[in-house]
Amino acid sequence: MEKIIKLERSIIPACDVNNLGMLEKLVAETCDVEGIGAYKVGLELAIPFGLKKVVEAVRKHTELPIIYDHQKAATDIPELGEKFVNACKNCGADSIIFFPQAGPATEKAWIESAKKAGIGIIVGGEMTHANYLQKDSGFIADDAPKRIYEIAADLGIRDFVVPGNKPEKILEYKKLLEAKGIEPILYSPGLIAQGGEITESAKAAGKNWHAIVGRALYGAGDINAAAKEMTAALMR
Repeated sequence: MEKIIKLERSIIPACDVNNLGMLEKLVAETCDVEGIGAYKVGLELAIPFGLKKVVEAVRKHTELPIIYDHQKAATDIPELGEKFVNACKNCGADSIIFFPQAGPATEKAWIESAKKAGIGIIVGGEMTHANYLQKDSGFIADDAPKRIYEIAADLGIRDFVVPGNKPEKILEYKKLLEAKGIEPILYSPGLIAQGGEITESAKAAGKNWHAIVGRALYGAGDINAAAKEMTAALMR
C-alpha cells in the first residue's frame, strides 16, 4: 500500500476553521513550509460548504495530501462503508480517518471498501479527551482500542491515529503494532491546545510520526512562523 505522506515526520494542520477564506489563508501560509505533510479537514468546513468545495479550495495552493476526518467515520452499519468511501473519493479526498467504534464487522467492511476504492486509510482507536474509556467513566471498553488496532493491522493497515496528549499510550500502541509484525505510521491529535507536547510525543512515537495541530496553528498571530517552529520541534 502506497504511503499517504512521503515524509517520515510532519506537521498536519487540522483545518477546523469556519470559512473557506480562512482555510485558504491557513494553507497558503503553510504549504511551502518544509515539514508540512498533509491537511486534515472535517465537519466545520464539510457540512456548510461540502467536501468537494473544501478540496478545491486547498488545491488552489497545494498538491499535498488531503485527509478527511468525518469525526467519526465507521460508526454505522457495515453496508454503508462503500457509499461513504466512494463519496469521499469522488470529492477528491486522498485519505480518510476511521474510528470504527461500531464493532469488528463494520471495521472490516469499511476498510475493505476503502481499499477497493483506492483511498488512503488511517485507523484510530483511542481519542484524546477525558471520559472516553470505561476505566475513566466513559462508554468505550478499555480493550476496544487495542482490538481496533489489531484488526486493522491484520487487514494490512499501517497508518494509525494515537492520542498525542498521552505519550505513554503512543508507546503502548506502537509496541502492540510492532508485535503484529508491522512498522506503524502514527498520527497524533491532542497536541499543544489539548496538553500534548510535540517533542515528548515525537520521542514516544519514534521514526514514523505525524503531529496533527489545529488551534495552536490556525489561531496563531503569525501562522507561517508558528508552522516553522512546530516543524522544527519534530527534530528536537
